[in-house]
Amino acid sequence: MTEELSISTADAADAAAILELQKLAYQSEARLYDDWTIPPLVQTFESICEEFDSKTILKAELGGALVGSVRAAYRDGVCEIGRLVVHPGHQRRSIGTRLMQAIEAHFPQAARFDLFTGERSVGNIRLYERLGYRIVRSEELSPAVTLVYLEKRRQAATLL
Repeated sequence: MTEELSISTADAADAAAILELQKLAYQSEARLYDDWTIPPLVQTFESICEEFDSKTILKAELGGALVGSVRAAYRDGVCEIGRLVVHPGHQRRSIGTRLMQAIEAHFPQAARFDLFTGERSVGNIRLYERLGYRIVRSEELSPAVTLVYLEKRRQAATLL
């Protein structure tokens, strides 16, 4: 990457672009599961706008163009991360890794980070495991889709 990747907090003015990117990025998941009704693909503009009131949404830009996003909510010591998306034309360039690192850094008070993905999404699982996440359980969403839940516990600072 020759251009500098910029990661910042998104606001409601970014909602339409993030939703468009999300729908583009999740097409590979829909193909993988042969299910075009997965929540990221059917999310409405109104729904994503509401998320700006309850979640932190980060965006990644390259040369001024939106290339990624991730969102998270914090409650009772747990940061729940969701909808990590990277433009298909910019994948495998560490953008997803950098977004994950940025969202974790945004919640220094979190003792644990939780997320989920589909069990067939081996690339996603590999990324999360590389970042220190471990599978803690799975749940059948439908006959075609099983979700895998992962967590990462923040290491307590050691006293000298």
